[in-house]
Amino acid sequence: MDKLQRMAKFSHYTGLDKGLEERKKVSRKRLRNILNHINFQTGTILINFKHLKYDTVLSLQVKPQPCLENSLECLWIEPAGLKQKLTSYKFLNFLLTDDLALILVEAALEEISEEGISFSLPEICYELSYRKVRRHLCKGIQVDFIQNSVIFYGSLLNFSAVSFCIEVSTEPSQPFHWVNPEDTVYVTFKNKQDILYSGECRIIRQTYGQKKSAFVLKPVNDQIRRFKTKEFRSSRHKLSPSPNINFIHPFTQKLINMEVEDLTGSGFSIEEDMDNAVLLAGMIIPELYIELAHDFKIRCKSQVVNRNVYKTNDNKTLLKCGMTILDMDIQEQVRLSSYLHQAVNKKAYVCNRVDMDALWRFFFETGFIYPKKYALMCADKERFKETYEKLYVENPQIARYFVCQDKGVIQAHISIVRFYEDTWLIHHHASLRAEHGNTGLVVLRQVERYINDFHRLYSTHMNFIGCYFRPDNKFPMRVFGGCAKAINTPKACSVDSFVYFSFPRSGTDPNLPEAMTLTKTQPEDLLELENFYEYESGGLMLQALDLTPDMIDNDNLSKEFNRLGFKRERILFSLKKNDAVKAIIVVNVSDIGLNLSNLTNCFHVIILDAKDLPINTIYICLSMLSKYYEQHDEIPVLLYPISYAQSQSVPYDKIHTLWILNTQYTDQYFKYMDKLFHHSHNEEVQDFIVYPEMHDDTRTRREKHGRPLRIVTKNEIDSQHENEDGR
Repeated sequence: MDKLQRMAKFSHYTGLDKGLEERKKVSRKRLRNILNHINFQTGTILINFKHLKYDTVLSLQVKPQPCLENSLECLWIEPAGLKQKLTSYKFLNFLLTDDLALILVEAALEEISEEGISFSLPEICYELSYRKVRRHLCKGIQVDFIQNSVIFYGSLLNFSAVSFCIEVSTEPSQPFHWVNPEDTVYVTFKNKQDILYSGECRIIRQTYGQKKSAFVLKPVNDQIRRFKTKEFRSSRHKLSPSPNINFIHPFTQKLINMEVEDLTGSGFSIEEDMDNAVLLAGMIIPELYIELAHDFKIRCKSQVVNRNVYKTNDNKTLLKCGMTILDMDIQEQVRLSSYLHQAVNKKAYVCNRVDMDALWRFFFETGFIYPKKYALMCADKERFKETYEKLYVENPQIARYFVCQDKGVIQAHISIVRFYEDTWLIHHHASLRAEHGNTGLVVLRQVERYINDFHRLYSTHMNFIGCYFRPDNKFPMRVFGGCAKAINTPKACSVDSFVYFSFPRSGTDPNLPEAMTLTKTQPEDLLELENFYEYESGGLMLQALDLTPDMIDNDNLSKEFNRLGFKRERILFSLKKNDAVKAIIVVNVSDIGLNLSNLTNCFHVIILDAKDLPINTIYICLSMLSKYYEQHDEIPVLLYPISYAQSQSVPYDKIHTLWILNTQYTDQYFKYMDKLFHHSHNEEVQDFIVYPEMHDDTRTRREKHGRPLRIVTKNEIDSQHENEDGR
């Protein structure tokens, strides 16, 4: 039944057309404007006739034509035979809608023809305001109506801020009397592509037909829990000027534009008038734009998660709706986080355009690239430059960087790279000396804020955050190692240590000892690895580094690297003796310089069974596999566990600890970080941050609170350079 027909039926059978003198008046001038707007929208009005003998009412839709003076002409929608049929009826009035009101017009009939009907408009007509909340007509929304294991199918007719009306069909095997009006129902709204809403509802009214029935339903809940509740939520920003959101409403297909009340990296809130509300708690908006300025829009997928009703001082009823971001392209994440980080700190930048000469100068000035490291880099310096040009100018979605910059001078830097399917690695953390302020912490908190805002989005692929650090570097040991110790749950946060050494490339092809084989890893080999690792550590390393059986053939990320013009290969080999797995060797190959310590371009060797496995056998395997690398002289190797290296007296350069956080446990991480940086022992943490200079008598520069300076030797500084580089 059409909206106007329902209105007309409601009007005639409840007596709303009586006592019109008490109702709000509508002038002929305003009536003409309303009629012309209906014509502009290709809308209709409803003409009512009364049978001359039986007093029954006939209502017909017509199309009003442009109205210039006091006369109105309308065309029949289905003209065939209408003039003859109407000889048994007399004209009563016509009805039209304007916003929330139904307007009754008692016009004078002028003429009825085969094509249409015309009237003389009265000076005054009357507004029948029977709705306090607007109902919005819906298009193309399919409905699943479920109660106690019985499902009916239909469509969504209209909805308002408090309820919606659906029409469903029945089948002989499922009669409508199976629906219990005293029990709740569960409904799902969907279009051809997406589920747009689902929720539990109460039945308010219902009308039964033989084949179809209409139900008016009211949602039970005004809020949903889309994600697990977090103690450390994204920071809210009330911005001036306020951004807007705009989207095509999924139910009505009309453009909606609203002002944002506050904005975070994970969602936003808006206010709307109760009588015009268009948002339902639980409704999904597949494509929504956050408009920060003209032609500066951020696209996302969003969902309404709560609605709260409140009254203003002038007794106006408003709804405040909270909306969460369900997904957002990773490049759009950069735009939003960059905007919000600048709102917090004007010196904090996310993936801003960086002068490459200034960046390299910064890395050398901070000692991040120290002489020993540069000696290893210089032969491939042009390739390093090429890689960083692509990373910092083209801004690919596999990497993000955060910069603290003042008056064009880079003061601190940190970056993350997605090197595993759902794992990002934090690295390249460096800062200038202390007189510039604690900028190293500024960028560290930036990357934390980015993780907190976006890790739940599918497009981010951020189930884990990892970081390699030197355990003798006090600052990362206190931050990351301390965090793992404080959380004390290996499946939430874990640390695993590797020995690091360089292996010379070999031009020969040595042979393995008898009964030893080196073959491509099979799923069952990784099951054996899981058993070993759970016994040895019980942490997150295998999941984070894609070393589980279900990930053995997954090359989605490698394809993404290749699409972006980068290199990323990962080949797994199993060293076996008489078919028993002795070691797993991971060949990770990437662009030289993606990580400045080449920890993304190295061997990972995991020893499962050390018995009868001399280190020379591992060296033979590495020699056989060195063909996959392009390094001129030496290939980095990370060997696990340390106990094997110690038992075999393996000479190594340093120890790297791999810290991994499951992002489902970010609250525990932020709780620890807040305690570390904001409580009374903050001063002790500051002592661990070294701002190196290349002089023997370098000292750390401490905050100016009257504390003595701590002397640092050149050896400590050189060690610190190496430690920071490994992060």
